[in-house]
Amino acid sequence: MNDPHLLTLHVNGTEHEVVVEPRRTLADVLRHDLHLTGTHVGCEHGVCGACTAHLDHAPVRACLVFAVQAEGADVRTVESLDHDGELSDLQQAFTDHHALQCGFCTPGFLMLAEGVLAESPDASREELREALSANLCRCTGYQTIVDAVCATAASRREKIS
Repeated sequence: MNDPHLLTLHVNGTEHEVVVEPRRTLADVLRHDLHLTGTHVGCEHGVCGACTAHLDHAPVRACLVFAVQAEGADVRTVESLDHDGELSDLQQAFTDHHALQCGFCTPGFLMLAEGVLAESPDASREELREALSANLCRCTGYQTIVDAVCATAASRREKIS
């Protein structure tokens, strides 16, 4: 029952084969097997959101997903956001709006925000605030995080019109 499984994971556009025990989480495989350490592990109970990644284009708590559940799915981590070493518009907005302090929660917020903006590009400030409240930050008052995501949403809407 606990025999290791050979998995094929599609992470950030690259196919990886890994051998994992069925009980290992996606967060652990991303960090320890694939060395994608931007996926942070905080509470390991799905509460804090530091481990947020995308599974088939939807934000998930990677600490609550078994790696075997991700086989054949499209997995994206915070490492997928930059473009040829350049910050994404959302990452730049976090910098511009001082939306980070210690940075531990930042990857999770970035991945959650990307998912929210993809699903609801016209979300209001209040809707964005509500969605972002799913992740925890011990350093900021969330205002600058909401500002950064709202600025990104506005900028993306402007580019479309």
